[in-house]
Amino acid sequence: MTSNLKGQKIAILTTNGVEQVELVEPKEALTAAGAQVTVVSQKPGTIQAMNCDEKGDRIRVDMTLADCSPEQFDGLVLPGGVANPDYLRMDEKAVAFVKQFISSGKPVASICHGPWMLIEADAVRGKKVTSWPSLRTDLRNAGANWVDEPMVRDGLIVTSRKPDDLPVFNAAVVEMFATADVRQRA
Repeated sequence: MTSNLKGQKIAILTTNGVEQVELVEPKEALTAAGAQVTVVSQKPGTIQAMNCDEKGDRIRVDMTLADCSPEQFDGLVLPGGVANPDYLRMDEKAVAFVKQFISSGKPVASICHGPWMLIEADAVRGKKVTSWPSLRTDLRNAGANWVDEPMVRDGLIVTSRKPDDLPVFNAAVVEMFATADVRQRA
């Protein structure tokens, strides 16, 4: 397994209500593997992260959706938290951002409630995925094959269930982005 992501640019699409650990730990893993990671949100400034039901840290936004496009990035991470993807899936620009990654064949990783964004982007039909258990019916209704596993990779989509799964999720995300990069250079 290669973990050299030097030169890759990865976007993390997020907003208020993100589960802090689901943003921070993937960002750290990707950065440690050499990627340049950009926190993208709807508005500039900071967003409010959560630790379950308690307020966490304020996280700095690096770019707004209005100031960037998927063409600038090699991959996308969609963290969870209940409110974060629920707010984002109501934003047409955020959904279009995700759809463009999918239609361009770029790798996308999503954890916990993050797969709500994959549903909105019509990216789960026929895919094997996992998520926080409460999304099971939503994902099945969108045509996905939902399973209760710590991490699932189906093509260029990696999904995971919850913060406890972050070690296996982060390893799979780094591997997928490294593999996708190798294929793009070949």
